[in-house]
Amino acid sequence: MGIRKTLAIGLIVGIAAVGAVGCTPEEEGTGAKKDSSAAASTGEKDSAGGGEAKEKGEAAAKGSQADRFKAFVNENGTPKEKDAVSHVTKVQGADDINDILSTADVYTDYTGGIMGSGSGPAKLLASAFAEWKKTEDGGGLVTVYDADGELIGNGNF
Repeated sequence: MGIRKTLAIGLIVGIAAVGAVGCTPEEEGTGAKKDSSAAASTGEKDSAGGGEAKEKGEAAAKGSQADRFKAFVNENGTPKEKDAVSHVTKVQGADDINDILSTADVYTDYTGGIMGSGSGPAKLLASAFAEWKKTEDGGGLVTVYDADGELIGNGNF
């Protein structure tokens, strides 16, 4: 598939995701979104661990999304993924996974855009993100950007 087709598909999926996010339920009166993913991200789904899993999940929930992503990759990733994740500066959208059409953004300090040196590691980052945030239907899109905000890679999760 050509680069233009890949970018066009990514753009279409991104636009559809923005529309889906606009349709998420909000708590009445507060304007805050209901956090249905909070139980999943804090480890409360693991009944085998009981309170221990909940404590681990609460500890993992502390820190920025980028810090949690880096911690996951540094614990579970390959050496190349660990090297790539050291270049991550920011992660957005990882807490808003809804198993419908989720999107997330990973920002790095790589330079040069899609033709630069960060395009290979961007695929590693997208793959590692997919391991970190698995969805039931595989309907998520993670996009990796360079230091200038240019797209350098993407992948499904």
